[in-house]
Amino acid sequence: MHFVSSTQQHSAAAGSAQSATESATSATTGSAQSPNPAADSAFLRACRRQSVPHTPVWFMRQAGRALPEYHKVRQGVPMLEACLMPELVAEITMQPVRRYGVDAAVFYSDIVLPLKTIGLDLEIKPGVGPVIAEPVRTAADLDRLRAPEPGELAPIAAAVRLLTAELGATPLIGFGGAPFTLASYLIEGGPSRGHERTKAMMYGDPALFTALLDRIADITTAFLITQIDAGASAVQLFDSWVGAVAPADYRTHIQPFSAKVFAAVASRGVPRIHFGVGTGELLRDLGEAGADVVGVDWRVPLDEAARRVGPGKALQGNLDPAVLFAPGEALDAATQRVLDQAAGLEGHIFNLGHGVPPNADPGQAARVVDYVHAHTVRS
Repeated sequence: MHFVSSTQQHSAAAGSAQSATESATSATTGSAQSPNPAADSAFLRACRRQSVPHTPVWFMRQAGRALPEYHKVRQGVPMLEACLMPELVAEITMQPVRRYGVDAAVFYSDIVLPLKTIGLDLEIKPGVGPVIAEPVRTAADLDRLRAPEPGELAPIAAAVRLLTAELGATPLIGFGGAPFTLASYLIEGGPSRGHERTKAMMYGDPALFTALLDRIADITTAFLITQIDAGASAVQLFDSWVGAVAPADYRTHIQPFSAKVFAAVASRGVPRIHFGVGTGELLRDLGEAGADVVGVDWRVPLDEAARRVGPGKALQGNLDPAVLFAPGEALDAATQRVLDQAAGLEGHIFNLGHGVPPNADPGQAARVVDYVHAHTVRS
């Protein structure tokens, strides 16, 4: 794909989105019934805890901010606007696949995008993150929240179809935001270190908190199903900030709504991944919410994570992203430590313990992919 200007990007995207809108309903079921050329990929086999030719590897946030080609094609286009331009989304999603040779692509989007599609006034401010103009603080505020209509998510379906056609045997991972993390943005009005308002609602007005998470579960479900029915081979539910809560509070107030999302997509038959940051004390609970694969950040060794999660789940992770800034030999050694800790797992997908840092050297990420592939070949 060739991108010359943001004007041309907007024009091309509009055409793709229009055609997607016209066929949104019929197309979602058709691709789900078609044979998936990625079905026997190393990534999907690892998700299913089957034998693999090598340990599959991909990176959270592999598509985007660390790549110079990303900044070139997205120049002058706001983040959330870019996420609704199918051809641009497809190009950005493909960039790390071409550069790194990873075993899976991850859909280029943002967890707050479905909130934008239903009309909420939000933007992603550089260096800050999602900012909500009118936070959700009362029962009346819930009236602004509803599941997106198929037409509103038509650009998402169009982008997935473009990608699956180009990816062939390489699987595409779709994703969405878990109810707690999206609720925290809505309640706080943006990113928060302490999540004080969010926890105050959880403890002080549990009925409102429950109603909010229930609505968000429906929003995220619609976003995930759109991606799956258009051809995504797996989905990941990001609960980025849920590590801020205690296990008992997670099980009481939060887990039921992540479970609702996972249950709603279960019939699609694609692997479901659950990931959060700082969730060492929640690993078993994250798996019990309905995931097939539990993502682990860098704080807990994978062998210990497997003990906490229990049998019947594959694990994903968990190289410390900061190691990408170390010399090559140190990076190799840290990568090997992760592989050693994963040696006895039922299924393992190599990843970072969080996203690729924006100022990381792409060559270091490529080195990790090459190392994992070269040192895990099964005879």
